[in-house]
This record gives sequence, structure tokens and C-alpha cells, in this order.
Amino acid sequence: MKRIALFLLTNVAVVVVLGIVASLLGVNRFLTASGLNLGALLGFAFIMGFGGAIISLLISKPVAKWSAGVQIIDGTGSADEAWIVETVRKFADKAGIGMPEVGIFPGDPNAFATGAFKNNALVAVSTGLLQGMTREEVEAVIGHEVAHIANGDMVTMTLIQGVMNTFVVFLSRVIGYAVDSFLRKNDENSSGPGIGYYATTIVLDILLGFLASMIVAWFSRQREFRADAGAAQLMGRKQPMINALARLGGAHPAELPKNMAALGIAGGIGKLFSTHPPIEERIAALQTNA
Repeated sequence: MKRIALFLLTNVAVVVVLGIVASLLGVNRFLTASGLNLGALLGFAFIMGFGGAIISLLISKPVAKWSAGVQIIDGTGSADEAWIVETVRKFADKAGIGMPEVGIFPGDPNAFATGAFKNNALVAVSTGLLQGMTREEVEAVIGHEVAHIANGDMVTMTLIQGVMNTFVVFLSRVIGYAVDSFLRKNDENSSGPGIGYYATTIVLDILLGFLASMIVAWFSRQREFRADAGAAQLMGRKQPMINALARLGGAHPAELPKNMAALGIAGGIGKLFSTHPPIEERIAALQTNA
């Protein structure tokens, strides 16, 4: 709950700062003259930035189960299932978090953690991961996902995404009004936003959204390094995590749904938009720092 409160307070702070900056620069007077209420725009940006991100966070577990085809296990099935559940329990106790739900999903090697709260999360591993890795390597991957939960990465990434959303919504509409005002400066009979506003807003929502995605992806890559180190700490040694990463480097990690990709063990295409650093960089970081 502390991170949820931080999420809310950060978004409020962003809106307040945007309002202050707009007032100092005289943007509020321009917007008012153009027919746009600054307070209403800040409220709209806050709702869109905070609302969409928090809803996504709260429904992350059920959406993950449905989209990845996760089958929840309790350890009463096969010996392998019992070992997976016990491994998650061991790491959760060591990390000081509540026991997550544990699941298995079909597909190539991958794993993910999700959920809005540290003590009510989900850890899922793929059948390909279980079949293609040694138990020690699977244990390291599970430690990586438990570290994500213990670090509060789900809420942290949602916080960052929400802040980015707020800036995108606010800036695209302010610039949209500026462009529309310029295009219609000799039209004294016009009222309300025109085509210039709507076209500019749509284009900037897309362009600024891409920029925001790059920023969020950069933060995600830093969380991966930390989760790798967390797995090494939970296991008491770094070599199993290094071995797991090396094996993944030669495999074809499964594509996770977008809402889970940032917290999977591997994934992402393209350097700037990738939610994960290159495998070799992760191994180098472990060898140097872990």
C-alpha cells in the first residue's frame, strides 16, 4: 500500500508542478484565452495518467492468467509442481513477502511475475523453461521473479508509466491548442477547438507516447539488473543465474503479452524499446557486481 500511496502522491505532484510551471510561463492565460481551462486539463491529465495505469496494475493478475493460459498449482500434483511451489515459498520467506500464487503456462522458455501487491502476487514459469533448464537454473529464474516482487517492480513500473501518461496527455493538448490558435488567428468567429487541435493532439499522443515508451523501457532494463542481483542474493551465489541467462541467450524466449513483458525473464526487440538488457550485459553485470 505504501507504493500505491507513492504512486498517487507522485502523480498529484506532477500535476501540481505542471500547473505551477504553466502559471509561471503564462500558459494558463493563453489557454484561457483560447477557451481551455487549465484546471480542467490538469484534472483530465491526472485521471488519464493515474487512472489507466492503476487499473492496469489492479487487473494485472487475472489478465496475466487469461492471456498466458496460466494454470495455478498448489504443489499437490506432480513432484515437479511440488518442487516449484516449495522453491517459490522458500524464496518468498527469505525475501520477506507473502507467498505468491504459482502457475505454469505453455510455451517456450520464459517466466514472469505480476500483481498489484507484494503479498498477493503471481509467479509463473513456462513448460519450455522447465523442460529446457536444469533445476538449479529454474531455481535462479524463480529467484529473479521473486526479486521483482520483493523490489516492488510492478508498482514502480506502473508509477513511471502513469507519470509518463500524465505528461503525454497534458503536453499534447497544450501544444494542440497552440497550433490550433495559430492556424485560426484571423478567424474571429470561430469558437472551441478546431481541426488543428484534434490533428496535433492525435499526432503528439502517438509521438510522445513512443518517447514515453522508450523512457519506461529504460527504467525496466535497470530493474532487470537489480532482479538478477536479487536472484543471486536469494540463492547465495551468482553462478546459477549466470548459467540460466547463458542458456536463455541460446534459446528463443517466448513472447509474453505486453502487460507482462517488462517483468518476464527475457524479451523485447529493439534496443530503445526493449524492456530487457542484452543477455551478455546482464551476465557481465552479475560477474562484476554480484
